[in-house]
Amino acid sequence: MRGSPVAVAVDTAQEYAVLVGGGGVLAAGPIDQVASTMRRLEESEGGPPRWVWWQADAARPFVRTDLRLSRSWDLREVHRLLVGGLAAAPDVIWATAHGLNPDGRPSHRTGDLFDVPSDGAEVVQADGYLAPDVLADDWLRGEEHLRTWGTLALQVAERQQGLLHPRPHALATGASESGAALLCVELEERGLPIDRARMESLIEAAAGPRPRTEADGVRTRTARDLLVLQRAPGFERTDLRNPAEVKRMLHGVGVRVDDTRAHHLEPYRHTHPVVDALLDWRKAERIATTYGWGWLAEHVGADDRLRGAWTACDGGAGRMTAGAGLHSLPTPLREGVAAAPGHLLVRADLGQVEPRVLAVVSGDPVLARATAADDLYAQVAQQLAVDRPTAKIAVLAAMYGQTTGPAAGALERMERSYPVAMAFLRDAAARGERGEAVTTYGGRLIPVRAATEPPARRAMGRFTRNAVVQGAAAELFKAWALTARKALLPLGAEIVLCLHDELLIQVPLPHAERAAVLVQETLGAAAHHWSGGMPVRFVADIRVIARWSQAKE
Repeated sequence: MRGSPVAVAVDTAQEYAVLVGGGGVLAAGPIDQVASTMRRLEESEGGPPRWVWWQADAARPFVRTDLRLSRSWDLREVHRLLVGGLAAAPDVIWATAHGLNPDGRPSHRTGDLFDVPSDGAEVVQADGYLAPDVLADDWLRGEEHLRTWGTLALQVAERQQGLLHPRPHALATGASESGAALLCVELEERGLPIDRARMESLIEAAAGPRPRTEADGVRTRTARDLLVLQRAPGFERTDLRNPAEVKRMLHGVGVRVDDTRAHHLEPYRHTHPVVDALLDWRKAERIATTYGWGWLAEHVGADDRLRGAWTACDGGAGRMTAGAGLHSLPTPLREGVAAAPGHLLVRADLGQVEPRVLAVVSGDPVLARATAADDLYAQVAQQLAVDRPTAKIAVLAAMYGQTTGPAAGALERMERSYPVAMAFLRDAAARGERGEAVTTYGGRLIPVRAATEPPARRAMGRFTRNAVVQGAAAELFKAWALTARKALLPLGAEIVLCLHDELLIQVPLPHAERAAVLVQETLGAAAHHWSGGMPVRFVADIRVIARWSQAKE
């Protein structure tokens, strides 16, 4: 039946799998054989089942067969939704789902003299906790153990759904978080397309030619440093990688700064040539040390795809994160991210998403009406009788807890114009200051630490004030990404990057324009479903491009 749970259990070598449904084992065997059964179930007239696994890594061998799975329930991600944070070992997931104190679970086997003997037959102990043997690396092998693991997964999934049911929107969020975890596996396996030749030329322009020896690297580094040091006579021996020495050099040439961070140096760029050279040096140095030749060799495969580790939840408000530079690639290198031959990229970036999300989560009808405008900040400026820059600062200050500065007067007007939204933010901040957990619109619990000192309490209040908005924005983004993923599948398109509020999709050239239309349509559909039909408009800048760098042109 459509949406019926089917557990997927894969052995530790990811070579053998078992599918467990309500009637017992549906399939067992090598990955290719089980993948064929899963494909048939996905395409069945009754509709695809909901695949249940302890974590999305169980889907990895099937993703490698190019099997596209629809619905899933990820026990690890749902557990994180229920209790917050990142910790989600199977025995903790099991204990939480069964109402047991996770701190009371038995210790893992260590192989030392203090291990308690076990006959290995027990899976669930008499006290309700998972037996330690089940968590051993070599336990998840063989059809019998895999069948047991799948059966346990189905039990936990049912209990998790019962725990989520009292939280508004949480069941839908559980499904969305599960889908996002599956998408993360796909992003890890398929990677981001790279134009290797162009990327190499960009790295060479910033970091110098590829060093053949260690001495080559030292000479290139020295030459890069010299471009700065020659502009500060008398300070040629300054270590540019030491902030204290850089500060001393700047003071020596008359640039009096308290620290050497880029945003503090930027206003002095034209006061002395060494500042301009130093800021340019830092950009080149970052590429050379973090995104240089070593990075290219380690993370870009022979198929010209950049791969890194992904997670569907950052442990805080729930944003997707990625490593290997996928979420921090310097702007100058974005030109090296390009569609493969015969393809184009569709880039879609949500606009002014957090204030629009605030209109939904707070239920403020006045702010909701303001979202009808393409430029929300211009509409707010008109309502507050201030200029657009001041309105933007005021809206962001309200969400981040800033009460002083240039937007202070506008914030007072926001209290009068958007009382429901402002009250919502104040309540979230007050909870954080009291050390109380907050919950996002989608039901994610965000625990906080109680603080005794006033500065620490205020900082926690600022965190929770923003987390309830940022967390909800992450939930909307994931819902959109998954809706787009499904709609784009018939076009042969694939999501290749999720960056905060931005989607990057590779699509065969003949379908690029149609893909762009679908991305726009899925935003409206996802937002309508996610918000429960609230009259809040979400907008996105959508462009068809060949290179990522063209998105800002």
